Amino acid sequence: MSEVIERESMEVDVVIVGAGPAGLSAAIRLKQLSPDLAVVVLEKGAEVGAHVLSGAVVDPIGVDALLPGWCDQENHPFKTPVTEDRFAILTKSGGMTVPGFLMALMPPLMNNHGNFIVSLGNVCRWLGEKAEALGVDIFPGFAAADLVYDDTGAVVGVVTGDMGVQRDGTQGPGFAPGMELRAKYVLLGEGARGSLSKKAIAKFGLAEGCEPPKFGLGLKEVWEVLPGNHQPGLVQHSFGWPLDNKTGGGSFLYHMEDNKVAIGFVVHLNYANPYLSPFQEFQRFKSHPHIRKVLEGGSRLSYGARAITEGGFQSVPRLTFPGGALQRCSAVGRPSAQ
Repeated sequence: MSEVIERESMEVDVVIVGAGPAGLSAAIRLKQLSPDLAVVVLEKGAEVGAHVLSGAVVDPIGVDALLPGWCDQENHPFKTPVTEDRFAILTKSGGMTVPGFLMALMPPLMNNHGNFIVSLGNVCRWLGEKAEALGVDIFPGFAAADLVYDDTGAVVGVVTGDMGVQRDGTQGPGFAPGMELRAKYVLLGEGARGSLSKKAIAKFGLAEGCEPPKFGLGLKEVWEVLPGNHQPGLVQHSFGWPLDNKTGGGSFLYHMEDNKVAIGFVVHLNYANPYLSPFQEFQRFKSHPHIRKVLEGGSRLSYGARAITEGGFQSVPRLTFPGGALQRCSAVGRPSAQ
């Protein structure tokens, strides 16, 4: 029989799991609508933005609606408007850029006129400051480990992770139980394949009638490049080499402010070659003449990787469940059928 752990509890109105753009925007909107609400945001990272990994081009329409007049402030993170879109098809030693008249035939999502190249981590830190100014409590360094249910099976809160658990699962000398946060409503914005989201989707059958989800692996680095290699506002997407015709994926190169570029590579996780290494393919991609000429003489500042959702609308489950709702990438965070 498992040991019952006594936990401290805290009563709030809304608990939001994940201090990403969706979670923080929800927290801000809730406080705008009802300033007296007690809203808590849990973030597993050591700080807001620590687990946000994206080279991002952002349409400011959502920010316009959430925080009117943001562009008149000096400290906002939207510093680099998109000045040019390029779409390239790469071969091993070269490639071609899609001509402008063909770019006009691309889907609207490939047209970034009026958008901004941003660090999504900086956007989250900025949104976190806005949320805290409205009275939102943000707790970084606390991962939500489980859901709490009432007698009817509805979600009524979350439990943060226990501290001081040893490798064998037993309680160590520094053991400290996690806290139980009880709320009238729980929003799950954990990102792709979030553990609590998967539990909620399975428990409430939210994915019934939906197509299986599809995921990719996104790898990203931020470089500081030589001024002569930098073109602020350039957005470049590409596909082709080093991936073969049987492997889905693509890449991006975004020129941000301060001589920085975000370079990324995505591989669909349904690749058939068991020997394929997405990391090694990323390294090969950076050696391509079109990419190498941008990075030569520069220095890498940061890097990382994460799962990304690719399933489309047909994979999105029902978003609400008794006591809560799914947000953003959490909406397709379930495992494929066993």
